[in-house]
Amino acid sequence: MEELQFCRGGGCTAKLGPAALARVLSGLPRPTDPDLLIGAESSDDAAVYRLTDELAIVQTLDFFPPMLDDPYLFGQVAAANALSDVYAMGGTVKTALNIVCFPEKMDLNILGRILQGGSEKVIEAGGSLAGGHSIADSEVKYGLSVTGVVHPARIRANNTGHVGDALILSKPLGVGLVCTAARMGQADGDALALAVRSMTTLNRWAAEAADRYRVHACTDVTGFGLLGHLHEMLRPDLSARVHAGALPVIPQARDYADAFYLTAAAQRNRNFADGRVRFGRGITFADEELVFDPQTSGGLLFAVDPADADALARDLAALGLPCGQIGTLLPRVDAEIIVEG
Repeated sequence: MEELQFCRGGGCTAKLGPAALARVLSGLPRPTDPDLLIGAESSDDAAVYRLTDELAIVQTLDFFPPMLDDPYLFGQVAAANALSDVYAMGGTVKTALNIVCFPEKMDLNILGRILQGGSEKVIEAGGSLAGGHSIADSEVKYGLSVTGVVHPARIRANNTGHVGDALILSKPLGVGLVCTAARMGQADGDALALAVRSMTTLNRWAAEAADRYRVHACTDVTGFGLLGHLHEMLRPDLSARVHAGALPVIPQARDYADAFYLTAAAQRNRNFADGRVRFGRGITFADEELVFDPQTSGGLLFAVDPADADALARDLAALGLPCGQIGTLLPRVDAEIIVEG
């Protein structure tokens, strides 16, 4: 009989690839309710439905297999990741429901630790954990369905950036590379500790910092990597320039890329970006892998008025994680995304 394993590799690397997902979703009918302010058509982070002129609900869900061996930390990461979509929309978390897939033959104490970690993150978010649903499965999977609220005039959509906006990322890249190296027994302790701290940090604090500034668009960077989620921010009239040297990263992640501790998800992200991205001179293989690397509970990516960019970047840096200004939105040029040194 096969031994049940808790962690085989998961997190947002378990997402279906963006190309396959786009093909399936393109065949679905589009909603016509005018009160559905944001649905699936813009690949945004959550749905937003208007209840009144001053109140809309934000709905999202996210779940995945473990990417860490510690069940409690996995619960925290999975919950922080699901809650993040509400913050990306500019909303406030209100309720959450557990989504649980668990093998009947596995120790239920493991499930208890997962749920404890998730519950603590919901409480930290100021929300109420109101129940959930569980099924027996061959592997562990966990996440949340989350409901939040937002004023309809203060929604942060992902595709409403302006030419000239600064792009600011609130967390470091490289989580996927570090977790892959950890599964191979090759991750540096400091690198793994920074990855865990990043993944368990709620994006609530970055979102609240951004409330003080003129943020025109926002998304969170997860399984499609930096360039995949940046692609979703770009309308046909916009391009983006990304400065590789300005990217906040987990330092050891570059070494792990050069050692080929890569994920299949990153390669799907690379394939999806073919023809959309132009890499400038001096961009290394490690630079490329970092911008394609799938992030679990990654940072918020803001398009902010350039006059506010330095102040927002300072406020985000005060939160204690590597972050920074990584680029600019441009009028559409020959390439959708340009990555320079």
